[in-house]
This record gives sequence, structure tokens and C-alpha cells, in this order.
Amino acid sequence: MKPIDEKAEAFLKQYIDTPSPTGFEYGGLKRWLDYTRPYVDRQFTDVYGTAVGVISPDKPYKVVIEGHADEISWFVNYISPEGLLYVVRNGGSDHMIAPSKMVNIHTENNGIVRGVFGWPAIHTRLRAGIAKEETPKTDNLFIDVGADDRAGVERLGIQVGDVITYPDELTVLNGGKYVGRALDNRMGGFMIAQVARLLRENEVELPFSLYLVNSVQEEVGLNGAQMISRTIAPDAAIVTDVTHDTSTPMIDAKVEGDIKCGAGPVISRAPAVQNNLRALILQAARKNGIPYQLAAHSRSTGTDTDAFAFSGKGIASALISLPLRYMHTTVEMVARKDVENTIRLIYQSLLEIPCGEDFRYIKL
Repeated sequence: MKPIDEKAEAFLKQYIDTPSPTGFEYGGLKRWLDYTRPYVDRQFTDVYGTAVGVISPDKPYKVVIEGHADEISWFVNYISPEGLLYVVRNGGSDHMIAPSKMVNIHTENNGIVRGVFGWPAIHTRLRAGIAKEETPKTDNLFIDVGADDRAGVERLGIQVGDVITYPDELTVLNGGKYVGRALDNRMGGFMIAQVARLLRENEVELPFSLYLVNSVQEEVGLNGAQMISRTIAPDAAIVTDVTHDTSTPMIDAKVEGDIKCGAGPVISRAPAVQNNLRALILQAARKNGIPYQLAAHSRSTGTDTDAFAFSGKGIASALISLPLRYMHTTVEMVARKDVENTIRLIYQSLLEIPCGEDFRYIKL
């Protein structure tokens, strides 16, 4: 079983490089639907664009594997008389990394317009008499599109509400790491797509309907997962997202947990994680020699797991996370072997799920 083949790796680059900002995910989701079409029996999208592929749609027992498709971005919020754009966040965009970054402004009628997050030169920031050097904040970030005034900006087709993304593309760093923007969490969509491919190539007949869900708007409140969980009303859900590699500087592992890229997928314990399903995933990892790490969440997981777990009458849900460095930057980093092992773990976990014996309920 090869978790990532040559065709899959080509798809991964196309998928990561396609802008899919929160609320405007259709570009990446179209690529995902095109890629997964040969591996599923049915596809559909919902009102806000969450994309779903279904294997064996007529079986009564329903299992979801899920990742979210959206990436953080910015909105044009104000155009100054001098022709500079001021912004507000769309999701958890990091103001600290913005200065000097190139951006793509997605206009309604004029396609993509390029710009830059400008920033005063170090010479001017450190002049005598300035008590404290200014640091980047959302209220002082601005984008320069080379216009001389507001009218020049408007001639470019830019208006308030246009979404702004970074153009950074996926890179393979020294053979073992994927680096780029939007690995949080289009890697999730990529991994569940590979699970579907492996099921089809290995001619696996699951005893349940399997729903591959690539949801929208996770970055602004788990919105897509909340909606689609009610539409599908599954019996169980395995959610995949990213989590922090805590081995890098300025992160306290005593607070964030002891997680490292390359050491395997992360299996979480949390109130939203149903214990029987989590035990099944751990069993699959041990049985198949898949390395894994453990994490704990004191309240919510902060992922779509929470949306599925508490939907309707409750859905047996679990979280498998991919260790990632530099979250919400343009150089997010994951280990290729972690991606491969996460694919293997989801695949093997599906093979363990029983339908005859209902494992969903906790027996007291």
C-alpha cells in the first residue's frame, strides 16, 4: 500500500497552491472533487460549498472522515485617499508575518491584482527621539498596490470586501518536509482523498457508507462542519486537522503538549472525543505498527471534531492530527512520513469499525 503516489503528489501541489480563503473555498474544492471523482460513488456540495464524496451511499450505517478546506486570509476594509488598503482578518491571520509579503487581491470583476504589505524602513523606525519602535498590528498594516490615490485603486477593480491571500506555493524542503501556506488544513483534504484512493485500489468493501467531507469555514467557527453534520447525520466521524509541533523555540511543551514532526500522527483525548472510537484508532495504530503521539485538550479541541461530536443527538467522534510547524504562516511545515502514517491510520481504523456490534455507546 503506497499512501502517496506520483499522481497524488502532483494533486497535492495543485491543491495547496489553489487559493481557497474562508468563504471562497470553491477553487480548491473543485480540484478536490475532480481528483476524488474516480474513487467515490457519489458527490455533492451543500449551500455554503462543503464538498462531499460518498462510497457505498445506500448502506444505512454512516461514517465520516473529514478535513477542512479553507485557509486564512484578509479582507479589504478601507481604501485611503492616498491609495493604500487597510485590512481586517478573515480567520486567524497573523499580523506579525504580514510586513513585506506579496499578496493577491481577488477582485470581483478584474481577477487577481497584486500588492504588497508595506512597512517603514528600519532607518525611519529607529530615528532619534522615537521612544518605542512600532510593531505590526491589524490597525497599522496596509497594502500598497502601486496606485497614487483612491481613484487609482478603484480603476484596478479593487473594492471593500475583496479577499486577500498570499501567493506562496508548496515546496518540498530537503526531501522530507512539505512547506507552504494552507497546509492547515488542506493536508486533511488531501489525506482523506488518499484513503478513498487506497480503498478503491485495494477493492475494499466497507460494511457502511463512507462520507469524505471537505468542509468550509472552519477558521471562523467550525461553520461548515456544523452544517454538514446535520445534513449527513452520521453514526461516527473521524476528523483530521493539524496541531502544533512544540519542539521549536518559544513554545512551552508543558503547556502545549510534547508533539514533534516526524514522530507520527497525534491521537487526542478530549470531552468531544468518544472513548470507544479513540480506543479503536489506538488499536489500529498498534496492530499495524503505525507510530503515534498523544495529546490532551482540557475543553474543546478547537477543531471540527467539536462540531460533529455535539451535533444532533451526538456523533461518536475522534480526532487524528498532523504535527505542523509555524501554523498560520506562509511556511507551515509537516513531515512527509507523518502525512503517510496519518493516511495509513485513517485507512486501518476504517477497517476496524464494526457495524453489527454498536460500539458507539458507552456501556456503564
